[in-house]
Amino acid sequence: MPMDGFHMRHAKLEAMGQTDYKGAPHTFEGAAFVDFLHHLKSATGVVSGPGYSRKIEDVVENAFAVQPEVRVLVIEGNYLLLSEGPFAGVRPLLDYAVFIDVPRELVRQRLMQRHGEEGLFTPERNAAHIERNDLPNYDLVSASQIGRMW
Repeated sequence: MPMDGFHMRHAKLEAMGQTDYKGAPHTFEGAAFVDFLHHLKSATGVVSGPGYSRKIEDVVENAFAVQPEVRVLVIEGNYLLLSEGPFAGVRPLLDYAVFIDVPRELVRQRLMQRHGEEGLFTPERNAAHIERNDLPNYDLVSASQIGRMW
């Protein structure tokens, strides 16, 4: 289950003047994500969740469904192990956590590829966004894991 469905909607980010920082921790509905995880832990029926579409750069409702018989759910996302803000509520809900450390330059390369795949933006815009937003987010996550044992 991806965390990406809990991005703030693009219209909300525009109203907040935060579109240049889309993808940063403060541009997610972190508390709603934590509430969703709480709900999943006790659900007895099917639970639908939102996804994120790179084709439209926005949230898509009911992008996936978790069936009640599911006993193992893999959750992925950049901010799941942050210890501050609303994402601090995620780790206590997880039975097991893994942090995958990827070299910064490889992250930069993968981001350029991902941002360019849909052809929505120019390579120059993508490079600027990565430097302004994505790599500082990478640095935040990396620094938050130094010395932690999972």
